[in-house]
Amino acid sequence: MSVLETIRFHLREGVADEDFLQRNQSVEREYMAKRPGFVARWTSKSAEGEWLVVVRWNSVAEAEATINEFLKVPQTQEFLAVVEPSTVSSGHYELVED
Repeated sequence: MSVLETIRFHLREGVADEDFLQRNQSVEREYMAKRPGFVARWTSKSAEGEWLVVVRWNSVAEAEATINEFLKVPQTQEFLAVVEPSTVSSGHYELVED
């Protein structure tokens, strides 16, 4: 059963959206898309400046394996550098309809 992973956060003060979006595309291309079980990834932004990234995985185990490594690998560090850690929240949702 497919799983949607959601990650909500704000950027650090002074980070331009364009800078974040370049880093976001890079982390998807260089890390996320190469991970086992990765299906797709979407990024959106609220009017209040909160970002939402939704990732579709083949399983919770594959999603969790990726997030366990995400904070440690070199390919994600530029992305993480612009995210305000205190604002990050995430969750997993079983996809019941496709």
